[in-house]
Amino acid sequence: DREHCYKQRFYGIPCHRCLQMTPSLSRCTQSCVFCWRATPENIGVQWEQARFPEAEAEDPDAIVEGCIAAHRKAISGFGGNPNVQKTMLEEAWNPIHAAISLEGEPTLYPRLGDLVEAFYGHGFKSVFIVTNGLDPEALADLGAEPTQLYVSACAPDEETYRRTCRPLVPDGWGRLMESLELLRSFSCPTVLRHTLVPDLNMRDPAGYARLAKVSNATYLEPKAAMSVGYARNRFGYHEMAWHDDIRMFAEELADESGYDILDEQPVSSIVLLSRLPEPRKLY
Repeated sequence: DREHCYKQRFYGIPCHRCLQMTPSLSRCTQSCVFCWRATPENIGVQWEQARFPEAEAEDPDAIVEGCIAAHRKAISGFGGNPNVQKTMLEEAWNPIHAAISLEGEPTLYPRLGDLVEAFYGHGFKSVFIVTNGLDPEALADLGAEPTQLYVSACAPDEETYRRTCRPLVPDGWGRLMESLELLRSFSCPTVLRHTLVPDLNMRDPAGYARLAKVSNATYLEPKAAMSVGYARNRFGYHEMAWHDDIRMFAEELADESGYDILDEQPVSSIVLLSRLPEPRKLY
């Protein structure tokens, strides 16, 4: 009866056994309005956000082992909480799902396919990659596919894309379109994530439907952007979409795309659409 995140509700992933990480901390080829990470403009410190020096690329196995150690350290304090179920904490101690995204663009890390294999090699049952889609070459050369691949497609047209995602590399929109076309070549389920802010990019469902047609994505996930972290400097809590708003937008997107609404998770302000009759449970 406990509430859980959309990954568990939609895909069956036990969210208490989810490890979230990035191999490219604080580096990204976009500076999205709704992103919660710190950027140079926020903290007055300059660094090359859009480039990952190859010499800094750590060994994939070392990254996985370090992530597991950090995950265990982060949850260790729950052992002293009498309200925590001991069996759940024991299970959480050994994560089995990895979400590669969080705080940095994963495709900047030059050994991303090897990292996916390293997670599988350490006993993980599923691995998600979430990318902004600005490096189609990295996706084409991935090698090992993730269990599910997300591309953040957060604008229905190029002008909205530039205002919302604020690309730091040339031809961001063109590169995103190339990645969307590439999704058809993947055998794993693919997802278009639409992170939405009213009066910014939560408009033109027909435009988002065109992206679905280009990509033939397995799922569409319209979701409300959250005013948390450094995103609070760019849009406030009162400017967020409520779940009812997301549901209404999803209904319009369903009408335009031909995808069906399969489920929703109000606590995450997200709706799941698919061209499948039901979502593919991973556990």
